[in-house]
Amino acid sequence: MLANLFLHYAFDQWMVREFPNVPFERYADDAVCHCKSQSQAQQLKQKLEARMKQVGLELHPKKTKVVYCKDDDRRGDYAEVSFDFLGYTFRSRRSKNRWGKHFINFTPAISNKAAKAIRHKSRDWNWPLRSDKALEDLARMFNPIIQGWINYYG
Repeated sequence: MLANLFLHYAFDQWMVREFPNVPFERYADDAVCHCKSQSQAQQLKQKLEARMKQVGLELHPKKTKVVYCKDDDRRGDYAEVSFDFLGYTFRSRRSKNRWGKHFINFTPAISNKAAKAIRHKSRDWNWPLRSDKALEDLARMFNPIIQGWINYYG
């Protein structure tokens, strides 16, 4: 909680003051900033590195990157075209509009890392060893967890 409060002043308030036209989301120590151009993103990254150094922090080199959000209106090719945030992978995907026409959209889906964690967790439940339990008992035990996954990723 103290780290969140610290980042409220060290990051959130700083962003509002220094980059008022750049929307952002932050959850704990993870953040996504929405820049309009690559040059704006590079400038923000440079100033953000200096700001974090000023307050005694540093950006994670593997998690800090400028990502090109390709959709039907953007045609360029760039090295980084996806990112993970809060268990989701954001990348270009083929979508369908209400009239059934396909288009390219930058949208989230469960990340490979999160899906793997769910698979491991469900394997840890050892279903074959629970054959002595009634189906209702198994449902009572596991449905809240499964429903939580559905609510979050569904």
